[in-house]
Amino acid sequence: MTIAVTGATGHLGRLVISALKPHASVVALARDPAKGADLGVAVRAFDYDKPDAAALAGVDKLLLISGNEIGKRAAQHSAVIAVAKTAGVKLIVYTSLLRADATPLMLGPEHAATETALKASGVPFVILRNGWYTENYTASIPAALKNGAFIGSARDGRIASAARADYAEAAVAVLTGEGHAGRIYELAGDTAYTLAELAAELSRQTGKTIPYRDLPPVEYAKVLESVGLPVAMAEAYAAMDAAAAKDALFDDGRVLSKLIGRPTTSLSEVVRQTLA
Repeated sequence: MTIAVTGATGHLGRLVISALKPHASVVALARDPAKGADLGVAVRAFDYDKPDAAALAGVDKLLLISGNEIGKRAAQHSAVIAVAKTAGVKLIVYTSLLRADATPLMLGPEHAATETALKASGVPFVILRNGWYTENYTASIPAALKNGAFIGSARDGRIASAARADYAEAAVAVLTGEGHAGRIYELAGDTAYTLAELAAELSRQTGKTIPYRDLPPVEYAKVLESVGLPVAMAEAYAAMDAAAAKDALFDDGRVLSKLIGRPTTSLSEVVRQTLA
């Protein structure tokens, strides 16, 4: 069995490929194949904007990791799905968004459109509706330590995030297992937390007092822009926090831990790994 992974040089793609290698022949698909030279698998050029069916020759299953160009993804993903069908791919697994068909998050419509395209394609599929990655927040730890505060716009919203490695393991379980075709999985961490609780955990592990400071979303987006995030991404992150304030990132179904057969990685462990 040959499994191809798009976005192979990204954080999630690398984790998936590492976990997949013992189980299948793996093809890494990347816009810049040179960046995948260290992956230890075959790497083929693959561009979401102009996907080539030749890159999927011999591929049985495809993990379509959602792209990062907000506003372009629905068209990009639809093009990939069409090419996969032409190439004879037998199963497409797509990394969507938690409750993509009902979420208030601004990222929802593109994911929902991709899900619709998948269902209409006639190709067997599995949809992994991934919740938020804990690393999306712990990436701000260096700035929090430098500035003496952890900032955001989520107020006291509960966030049931999980580590990227947990979501990668779920993708591997679906790609290498049986009986998943046609399923939609709502995936999130076992235990929810607020950003104030994250700041408290950071304070505990560092021995420093790092409070949580809540900002209006517009102000938070400007802070994110000032540290180098593209405008669209900064606005998306701020909007995500604003939605998180209303529990848009909360889920207590524990489907992810059931799928991977173990508890999801704790917040304290991801904080520890980040500090290390």
